[in-house]
Amino acid sequence: MRSIKSDEIVLQVTGLHLSFGSNEVLKGISLSVPRGGILAVIGPSGSGKSTLLRCMNLLNSPNAGSVRVLDQKVEFTRHWQRKYPDAAQAQFRAKTGMVFQHFNLFPHKTVLENVMEGPVVVLKVPAAEAEQKARALLQKVGLSDKCNDYPGRLSGGQKQRVAIARALAMEPAVMLFDEATSALDPELVGEVLNVIRALASEGMTMVIVTHEISFARQVADRVIFMSGGHIVEEGPARELIDNPQRVETQTFLAHFKGSQL
Repeated sequence: MRSIKSDEIVLQVTGLHLSFGSNEVLKGISLSVPRGGILAVIGPSGSGKSTLLRCMNLLNSPNAGSVRVLDQKVEFTRHWQRKYPDAAQAQFRAKTGMVFQHFNLFPHKTVLENVMEGPVVVLKVPAAEAEQKARALLQKVGLSDKCNDYPGRLSGGQKQRVAIARALAMEPAVMLFDEATSALDPELVGEVLNVIRALASEGMTMVIVTHEISFARQVADRVIFMSGGHIVEEGPARELIDNPQRVETQTFLAHFKGSQL
C-alpha cells in the first residue's frame, strides 16, 4: 500500500488523551484520513468511539494531543480554550460536518430552515443563496417534498437525512457520523445508509462510527477497532473484518458472523 503524502491528509489526530475524572477514556489515539478516504470505527460500547469523534469536532475537550483538519490545527493543552476562543472553535468546527445519533434538529424551524441555519448564521451566506443550496441538498437526500414540514412530522430516517443535508450545507472537509442509524427502527436504517453510500461514491471524506459491520466492510477503505480507549487493530476494511488478527477483534466480530456479514 502506498504511503500517504502529508498534503493529501484531510484529518490528522495525534496522541489524543481524554479522561473524565479518574476514567481515562482515550489513551493516546492517533490516526489520519486522506482526501476522499472513508474510515470506519468499530468496537464495543464504551470503547471510546463516540468520544473520539466528538474530540475531532471540539465537542469534547481532550487533555493532550492535537487534531488537524486541512491547514487548521488545534493543540490540546491545559488551557487550550484560551488560545482558541469560541469564534476560532466555530471556524474549526465548520470544517467537520457532524451527524449525531439523535438528529438534533430545531423543532420550531422547518426542514428548509434547519438546513439553511448554519450557512446563514455561521458562514454569513445570503439567505437566497442559502435557500437555493438547501433545496438542492434536500433533493440530494430525497426530501425535496418536505421543505416546509417541521421535524415533528418526519420519520426517524427522514430526520436523519435532514441532519445529513444540514451538515453538508456547511461544505465541510470531512463528515463525521456518530452511530447515525442506531436510533432508527430497522426498516429505516437502509434509507440513511444509502445516502452515506452516495456520499462515498462522490468522494466525500468521512469517519463513520458504526455497529453496521457489513456496511463498514462494503463502504469503508479502512477500519479501526477500538477497545478500552485504544486502537487495538487497524487495516483495510475487508481484510480486517474478514480476517482479524487480534483476539479482541476476533471476539467482537464473532457476534456478527452469519448475521450481518
